[in-house]
Amino acid sequence: MTIKDTAEEWEIRASETPFAGKKTSVRAEDVVMPNGAVVRRDYQVHPGSVAVVALDDQDRVLVIRQYRHPVRQRLWEVPAGLLDIQGENPLHAAQRELYEEAHVKAEDWRVLTDVYTTPGGSDEAVRIFLARDLSAADGQRFEVEDEEADMELARVPLDDLVRGVLAGDLHNTCLVVGVLSLLAARSTGGLDTLRPAEAPWPARPFEA
Repeated sequence: MTIKDTAEEWEIRASETPFAGKKTSVRAEDVVMPNGAVVRRDYQVHPGSVAVVALDDQDRVLVIRQYRHPVRQRLWEVPAGLLDIQGENPLHAAQRELYEEAHVKAEDWRVLTDVYTTPGGSDEAVRIFLARDLSAADGQRFEVEDEEADMELARVPLDDLVRGVLAGDLHNTCLVVGVLSLLAARSTGGLDTLRPAEAPWPARPFEA
């Protein structure tokens, strides 16, 4: 048996958007179930995101600490951000986020994994990259605002992050999935066998 997610779309009888925000919206749809019943499903419509596990030559991961109002916590996270432009190349977006949030650039980029964050309630898709061969970015630092103006930046050993995830001390989706995927990649073929940075992404198609 092949273990692989597959594309499928059930019949939709009605669709409306009761709320539209600056970046996301809420869609309500009447979906026909296999038994013929019609059920309403509400979900967040999301442009998609990218995240970066930036690994330095001392086996440390670059992380940021940021306040997240919906969960009322300051979370340790990896650099991440929205795909602000439809069809935007996710690699370019990831490079932008690493520069803006950490003022760092990387020479080696690979795809760690692609995930749907909460497929029962949102269509958000995230591509998580591995970035290596890090160095300071050129030019002035990007001017941040709002929650980002209060961010902390650190480089933490990968093993410490893994322990924090398994201990229940770290909760950010992209950090958890990213560091565990990095650990798994090392034990199943090595990092150089990861997909190239420009690998196709059916969830958010883009132009190379």
